[in-house]
Amino acid sequence: MKNSILLIFIIAISFFSCNTKSSKNTINNHKKGELVAIKGDKYYGGVFRINETEYFRSLYPLNITEVVGHRIINQVYEGLVSLDQATLEIKPCLASSFEVKDSARTYVFHIRKGVKYHDDACFKNGKGREIDASDFKYCLDKVCEADVNNQGYWIFQSLVIGADEYYKSTQGKNPLEGGVSGIQVLNDSTIQIQLIKPFASFLAKMATPFTAVFPKEASDMYGMKMREHCVGTGPFRIKAIEQDESVFLERNPDYWGIDSFGNQLPYLDAVKFSFIKDDKVEMLSFADDKLEMKYRIPLDMFDEVISPEGNLTKAYSRFQKQETIEMSTQYYGFLHVDSIFKNVNVRKAFCYAVDREKLCKYTIHGQGVPAIHGLVPPCFPGFDWAGIKGYTFDPKLAREYLAKAGYANGKGFPNITLQLNSGGGRNVSVAEAVKKMLEETLNIKVSLNQVVWAQHSENIETAKCQFWRLGWVADYPDPENYLNLMNGANVPKTIKEKAYINSFRYTNNAYDVLYQKANQTINTEARNLLYKEADQMGIDDAVMMCLFHDKQFRLIQPYVRNFPQNAMEYRLLRETWLVPH
Repeated sequence: MKNSILLIFIIAISFFSCNTKSSKNTINNHKKGELVAIKGDKYYGGVFRINETEYFRSLYPLNITEVVGHRIINQVYEGLVSLDQATLEIKPCLASSFEVKDSARTYVFHIRKGVKYHDDACFKNGKGREIDASDFKYCLDKVCEADVNNQGYWIFQSLVIGADEYYKSTQGKNPLEGGVSGIQVLNDSTIQIQLIKPFASFLAKMATPFTAVFPKEASDMYGMKMREHCVGTGPFRIKAIEQDESVFLERNPDYWGIDSFGNQLPYLDAVKFSFIKDDKVEMLSFADDKLEMKYRIPLDMFDEVISPEGNLTKAYSRFQKQETIEMSTQYYGFLHVDSIFKNVNVRKAFCYAVDREKLCKYTIHGQGVPAIHGLVPPCFPGFDWAGIKGYTFDPKLAREYLAKAGYANGKGFPNITLQLNSGGGRNVSVAEAVKKMLEETLNIKVSLNQVVWAQHSENIETAKCQFWRLGWVADYPDPENYLNLMNGANVPKTIKEKAYINSFRYTNNAYDVLYQKANQTINTEARNLLYKEADQMGIDDAVMMCLFHDKQFRLIQPYVRNFPQNAMEYRLLRETWLVPH
């Protein structure tokens, strides 16, 4: 009996190995641009062309602070776990499996065998080597280094044992030997992470770009040239970058992923990111079959594309339509250490002066849900979004709060500048509408200042603007990711230090205590009740002016397969394919 089972096992392995070799030969030998049928009614080949209206800031995993960079490196880098593109559930990635122990204080990850880095000059003979647990130790330690190019420390700060101590030691350029004590290599294929206290969303944090693995060899050779020079394990690798024009990714011929039919992943030959800044030009390019998808429909074309019933009009009926309410909140931030916006009555006056219903209906043509209940969007199962009392349009209350602040009928109130990033007509349309509402309701003057994204984010993080446009798209699918924006632990000690997460520089001890209590509550129902209470507290303090939660429409070419939309606009192209057309 045992011998029979062993024989069957050997035959199965041999069959799988032959299938894998066959699929590699098929994809590696077909002509570029040609679609080749494979098992499972799928096809190898083709280029997926996608556009972003802003150029990326960085492709270095530890310096990803915006969605463009995130969407690119998702195809190039990988971590221990990832999100399912359709459900956003946590699933193993470079870890073949993981264990949660000690009441969610200890996490053990078992590293997948046979995974190799992309071929690169940083390796001997230019051939990518196999990953092991020490690679993850190196990268996760770097998450906790005091480095101006590291924006990821917050995911481990005051959470992983030894993270804060290691961070402090790197500030003095004398790093602790052994790195972060709570991150330990148990053997070549096993790494363990120990937390100071339970944290319900830890595995979700481990799915962010900050925890992606890259080789020390690349870091040593390229330093901050890794902003563009990427060496990962993902299904695609960087082929070419043209500044402000395009990023071209080619298929990784040695990728470890195999589908259920034995086909090697990915199916696509390449992915091309372009950076057409004009939303309408991008739409026309899609309609002319020069892009495989269009994310967001231009405001001035919405009625041309979508009928009053919510269907595609005849002119666009050949495309696939996808829509969902996203895990995103569009808001305007207040600098709480500013002489004007440190006054809660001013902040409340601004919040009551904006008609969000009108903004969503007329300005953005239904592509948003009014944020009248709180910061956390209505996308999380079990979270009582509607139970939070936010700000509705109330001109009388708005004027009363401004008077309480000492500026009755706007008298003596200084001119305010609203800073927003350039690129994307929607942001400008919304800003102009909000400006008009504030001026008409409060009898004040508001100026608009558009700057490129890199300067916009720099000004916000260094407290160089008092009132700004921003949006938060979830890093991971949990309400905590939003409530962390108001966490006082993310406020630096001095105004000279950058504040990335809590750029409002809002501090409230009662909020911080409640937020920490929620994070340590493993029971989902109980945790959601605490999250709700925290969100209400932040809204009562008018930390920011929440405007709307995005309701996004995507148009997909009819020949695109397996590219599901989700509430995070989390994109993975490793299992997307094209059919002949």
